[in-house]
Amino acid sequence: MMLRGPSSRPDHFGTQILGVSEVSRLICDLLDDNRLRQIWVRGEVTNYKNHVSGHRYFSLSEQDGRDSAMINCVMWRTYASGLGFTPKNGMDVLAWGSVEVYEPHGRYQLIVREMLPAGLGERHLLVERWRCELEAEGLFSPERKQSLPAFPRRVGVVTSPTGAAVRDILSVISRRYPATEVILSPTAVQGDGAHTEIAEAIRRIDGLADVIIVGRGGGSFEDLFPFNHPDVVRAVAACGTPVISAVGHEVDVTLCDFAADLRAPTPSAAAERAVPDRQEVLQELRGYEKRMEALLSHRIEALGREVGDLRARMHPRRLERRVHERMQRLAEHEELLRRAALSRVRQERSRLAEVRADLEGKDPLAILDRGYCIVESDGKIVKNAGDLSPGERAVLRMKGGQCRAIVEEITYDKDI
Repeated sequence: MMLRGPSSRPDHFGTQILGVSEVSRLICDLLDDNRLRQIWVRGEVTNYKNHVSGHRYFSLSEQDGRDSAMINCVMWRTYASGLGFTPKNGMDVLAWGSVEVYEPHGRYQLIVREMLPAGLGERHLLVERWRCELEAEGLFSPERKQSLPAFPRRVGVVTSPTGAAVRDILSVISRRYPATEVILSPTAVQGDGAHTEIAEAIRRIDGLADVIIVGRGGGSFEDLFPFNHPDVVRAVAACGTPVISAVGHEVDVTLCDFAADLRAPTPSAAAERAVPDRQEVLQELRGYEKRMEALLSHRIEALGREVGDLRARMHPRRLERRVHERMQRLAEHEELLRRAALSRVRQERSRLAEVRADLEGKDPLAILDRGYCIVESDGKIVKNAGDLSPGERAVLRMKGGQCRAIVEEITYDKDI
């Protein structure tokens, strides 16, 4: 028996016979749908296996009454290394990825790139939705960013009055630039309703300081959640005073960071960016002072030399000598000009004589002085004897006048 490949013709029942590989390709084509790309899937972890290679293999299941559904999942080592928790069987999770088909086995599975516990994941999705909405409003646009003042007189701080953040900020500012006044706008920084207090604290201090620090110390995603709220982001974006966002530690990022004019990794770093370092300012001033002294000293020396030069030039004997030198030089230039003028006149006269001689040599009437005459007929000069005919009238132009003649006979030269 010979089996036909995918290009087989219909059998005697009229049915198309497909090869296994062709069926797999059809499945791939059917599942190549954007609706199955970059999607969030919620389900219960089952059959979880942490492979020695670092890859994670598991399934996500869902029970709806009597019906149940399951999808196989794999999370490659590259993505699994970034997991912030340890998945366990029975855990309710949110998985983000794309559905793909492993063609050799004809098996589809969800390739997971990110996974979160369901409760926390829902808040992550909410923050992502807020981010898209606020970005569409233009609140994160770089064009909105303001520059920080170089030497602020007042620094506003929006944070908890009892937290470590305010103590760190006060410590840094008092050490770096104690001349700056710090104004605190107290607020809760975590918990239900904290976002409302934070937004109000920002609006309350706007215009009372030269720069504002909004932030708090480190914490979990839940602790920092109020700084992702649109109320806080809009308050920061609408602030007329430059804002530095300092929420959490260096690895923490909130939506407040995107709307602020500058993001600092910690509250202490925000205080360092808000005010200059007194020692560096003093050192820079001393450098300016030295450069100014050097420039003034150099300028005074140059002016002294210039005054000495002027004094020497204005001395009577030296001035008289300079006048005599200038008169002598003027006389020399006068003589040079006179000689040049005479030479030019001689050259022009010689050229004029040459032109006159050339013109005289080309004068057609000059030959009349040597006894020749010019024969004209009908107003034209006769150049050849053949141009005349017996009986024709001609004019003979000679020196001193002309005469009229009648041609009686024409004799030609033998060699013509």
